[in-house]
Amino acid sequence: MTFKYALVLPVTGTNKISRVKAWARAHMPSVEINLPVQVPVDATALTVRLKSAADRDAVRTAFPKDLA
Repeated sequence: MTFKYALVLPVTGTNKISRVKAWARAHMPSVEINLPVQVPVDATALTVRLKSAADRDAVRTAFPKDLA
């Protein structure tokens, strides 16, 4: 199964990818996410790819307003 669904998450600051990975492991361990290889430091959002619409909705409701 491929990662067909995208979700833009509000994330500011440095080390966005590692912080989102850590958050996902702690709060959504059953959901598989695909993250970009790198993101500019000044970006204020991060696009993640998910396998199903249900996963996308679950992450959307569980993710904090801003992972700063």
